[in-house]
Amino acid sequence: MLERLASLETEYEGLLSQVAAPEVLADQRAFVELSRRIKELEPVVAAYRAYRATLDDLQAAREMLAEAGGDDREFIREQIAESEAGAARLEDDLKVLLLPRDPNDDKNVIVEIRGAEGGEEANLFAKDLFEMYGRYAERRGWRLEVLGVDHSERGGLNEISFLVKGDGVWRGYKHEGGPHRVQRVPVTESQGRIHTSAATVTVLPEAAEVEITLDPADLKIDVYRSTGPGGQSVNTTDSAVRVTHLPTGLVVAMQDEKSQIQNRAKALQVLRARLLKAEQDRQAAELSETRRGQIGGGGRSEKIRTYNYKENRVTDHRIGLTVHNLDRVLQGELDDIVGALLADERARQLAGG
Repeated sequence: MLERLASLETEYEGLLSQVAAPEVLADQRAFVELSRRIKELEPVVAAYRAYRATLDDLQAAREMLAEAGGDDREFIREQIAESEAGAARLEDDLKVLLLPRDPNDDKNVIVEIRGAEGGEEANLFAKDLFEMYGRYAERRGWRLEVLGVDHSERGGLNEISFLVKGDGVWRGYKHEGGPHRVQRVPVTESQGRIHTSAATVTVLPEAAEVEITLDPADLKIDVYRSTGPGGQSVNTTDSAVRVTHLPTGLVVAMQDEKSQIQNRAKALQVLRARLLKAEQDRQAAELSETRRGQIGGGGRSEKIRTYNYKENRVTDHRIGLTVHNLDRVLQGELDDIVGALLADERARQLAGG
């Protein structure tokens, strides 16, 4: 580990000298790339230097202890104990900092939510999830943009897709993908009985055009008239766009914008994200045959999380976490759940899982 850290420190110092070079300052792309790498290395190098300084202090204290006598020995022993504890903490920090970096950490995210099992109640729950994630984004200072939405008959959401932009959005949303189950008395239930329904969440890293190049020959683009709930026409022009990616069969439809051009751009944006996620999943599957997709069948038994209204409870089944603050979670207070999922991910990486 120390050899790797020394190598990273050397790289960091070299990048600092390069980034100020005239030829780099004249090349915006090179400047941005070097700056990004410097930002990645800064916390690692800072922790390594603090660790090295602590080890130096520890060595000096041990040498002093060998020569000290009387009351001085007790004081020096206390200093040694503090330095040993500090070195152990810094070593743990460095192990985390040296974990493989998620390639999507710098990306914005596209989230898709669909009502699944449970009829209209599932669509109403899909709307609740969307509002929860919107409030979460607002709390974190992230920007949310709806890309496409399909409203259901009773005010729920058959489907919605939205883009979230900001620092750290991938870390905030990446563990939200999968079937979410709700247990509550639906507004349509006259007997007061608790029903169980589900909605699915898909989280996609936004793909840059340079990452996913779309060949026009691989695309089938259809235009049609936008429709609202019940099938009524919501405008009088063929502005809605359906894009089919012929090699994979993926289909993306957008109709929210009045402009066909805008709907087409949004559809291609979502398509790139889906293709990037599919490729990343394919690569991950080659390393782990047991990897499961986020969606599954959308059934209640495949849930990753349960929201129980009667008990004011949220349970994340992947890590066995239960909290009794559903009311606050629905207001976007997801930090405790997200933090626990990230900590579990770190622990599994450290254990080689």
